[in-house]
Amino acid sequence: MDKIVVLDFGSQYSHLICRRIREFSVYAELVPYDISYEELQKLNPKGIIFSGGPSSVYNSDAPVPENKIFEMNLPLLGICYGHQLIVNKYGGKVKRANKEYGSSLLTIDNDKDLLNGIGESVRAWMSHGDEAEQIPPGFQVIGHTEGAKAAAIASEDKSIYGIQFHPEVVHTEQGTEILKNFVLKVCGANQDWTMEGFIDTTVEKISKIEGNVLCGVSGGIDSTVVALLIHKAIGDRLKCVFVNNGLLRLNEEKEIEEMFKDNFKVEFTSIDAINQFLGKLRGVEDPEKKRMIVGEEFIHVFTEFAEKNGPFKWLAQGTLYPDVIESGVSKGPAAVIKSHHNVGGLPEWLNLEILEPLRELYKDEVRKIAKILEVPEKLFMRHPFPGPGLAVRIIGEVTPTKLKIAKVASRIVEDELLEANLYDKVWQAYAAVGDDRAVGVVGDERRYGNIVMIRVVDSIDAMTADWTRLPHGLLEKMSNRITNEIEDVTWVTYTISSKPPATIEPQ
Repeated sequence: MDKIVVLDFGSQYSHLICRRIREFSVYAELVPYDISYEELQKLNPKGIIFSGGPSSVYNSDAPVPENKIFEMNLPLLGICYGHQLIVNKYGGKVKRANKEYGSSLLTIDNDKDLLNGIGESVRAWMSHGDEAEQIPPGFQVIGHTEGAKAAAIASEDKSIYGIQFHPEVVHTEQGTEILKNFVLKVCGANQDWTMEGFIDTTVEKISKIEGNVLCGVSGGIDSTVVALLIHKAIGDRLKCVFVNNGLLRLNEEKEIEEMFKDNFKVEFTSIDAINQFLGKLRGVEDPEKKRMIVGEEFIHVFTEFAEKNGPFKWLAQGTLYPDVIESGVSKGPAAVIKSHHNVGGLPEWLNLEILEPLRELYKDEVRKIAKILEVPEKLFMRHPFPGPGLAVRIIGEVTPTKLKIAKVASRIVEDELLEANLYDKVWQAYAAVGDDRAVGVVGDERRYGNIVMIRVVDSIDAMTADWTRLPHGLLEKMSNRITNEIEDVTWVTYTISSKPPATIEPQ
């Protein structure tokens, strides 16, 4: 399988580069910028991309790759900071400039190779404080903006390109086409990364493992796909366990049990651990502590089950690439955004080996696999739900009142989206609640109640997200139902923060 390797210099968009490349069926892998020349050779890439990053090439601690990597005679594309690295490395000059952040008009000066078929000009997303003042010998300017005279440069005889803007973000028009030109035309990579191939390869690998596998299933698409892949590989050596932690959506525990028993031929056990989880969360307000507690309690439940029903050698989980990235355990200098219960919350005493077949995939890739495996459409189209459940949609301590509000209000939001035929058109929708309270009037009585926050977002891979512009009438209907049907709620708000700077979940 042909591969493009992306060296991560710390940009918030680094993983989006991989995601975009995979969209046109070429495998892309992110590695740390300081990967050794020998390790990079073993990956046998068809081309290399340098990501952006927050550093300046003139900083004393500026991240730089090994010199030998520049000598591999492979096509090279530098993005933002990567562009400046190329300019600096090959004898050009980078200077401090006025910060340029946001959309700029990119004028195409040479439409060969990298910018072929893009048009005379496009909107491009800029995010930089340095720029190329003098390009290296042998390079030419192939695109410019008003604020960056060398916004795109090329050494066509060496197949080396640098661009100051970010083609990987949706704000850059034709950005995917620019990446596609580099990957397919310049690198000549074959489009052989398919989910059918992933299924075959993964099943073959898992079929070779020894011992029984315990798989925690949540009813979500990720853990369900994991269970089906493993069952396809090892059959009855797989045991699936669903843990009701009390932090699920309204009536979800019944729906999950019915779904597995009616649709899948796997051994399924349901465990009621509501009191155990809620007891551990009592009095805890810190979001990271809540995540860690939920993760550790899951492991306690699974370990106890394994001891009574084993022996098991493996614990399987539905960990995805974004989970790994945000937990700060990915291959790169990304900052920790939040711990995911199935990544950052694993205790040292765990005596089961971890099996994570999907940890290199994005959500939309998992959905493609689910469709191939003939997962029921009701599950296939369900919105993502966080591993720690409502613990991260309840700000502050998890209390019975706030738990009830989060469950009922979220169901109202989902029901109204279904009624408006919008549920399948948005990425995620729910209602969150915290400790803030406000005065309301019910009839002629003053009531002091909770504030509910409705959150609806559009996304492709959960790495970035934009708040959904719902019709005002629909928001009004949601608000009226929530305040009328939940007596503890007096105010309803709508959250209009995108990711970044916000995250999709409140905690």
